[in-house]
Amino acid sequence: MSVLLSIETATEVCSCALSHNGEIIINKENHREQSHATLLGVFVDEIMRFARKNDLHIDAIAVSSGPGSYTGLRIGVSEAKGLAYGLNVPLIAIPTPKIMASIIKDKVEEGTLLCPMIDARRMEIYATFFDISLNTIRKTSADIVDENSYRELLDKQKIAFFGNGAEKCKSVIQHPSALFIPNIYPQASAMIPLAEKAFDEKDFVNVAYFEPFYLKEFVATVPKNKIL
Repeated sequence: MSVLLSIETATEVCSCALSHNGEIIINKENHREQSHATLLGVFVDEIMRFARKNDLHIDAIAVSSGPGSYTGLRIGVSEAKGLAYGLNVPLIAIPTPKIMASIIKDKVEEGTLLCPMIDARRMEIYATFFDISLNTIRKTSADIVDENSYRELLDKQKIAFFGNGAEKCKSVIQHPSALFIPNIYPQASAMIPLAEKAFDEKDFVNVAYFEPFYLKEFVATVPKNKIL
């Protein structure tokens, strides 16, 4: 018996889900960019009110651990850590690419590699490769994509590319073994099976010291039209 609260804010989508024994009870999701700071607290408050009203004790907090948006990850992980500490429950960290890969693993042919792509900047993306059993074939890397990217892998097998980073790569990677799947994004509801598995295996992270996997340091920019 487990009640888990999952939080996902690694990309432009902000989402929270409450689950009981792997079944979704509440799912809150918004696709409006730059809304995380405003909406995440509202979503969590609504879920916590529902849990208290229905006498549901939350057993753990799960959070998408990155990589992704620096600000989005910081907001989501801060909220998750605060909840875990305040409720005195364990914290579960789920890699964002694995969440994305879990969404389509049963929708592709046997032998197809899964490559979630998270937008970084310009033609750079965060890419990870999994097989359809979600075993990591290549760890997450920041890649600058051109027409020769992943050619050695594509010459051997089909690769499904998806995520908000895949859209800008579609016109560049023209290999016949490249399959682009639209409208795949990390979401809290997709975290539930992975979070349940981690909870059963007691695969927790330290609430005090856990940090998101940013992959790259945050780079601040100054608006060009700023008046000094």
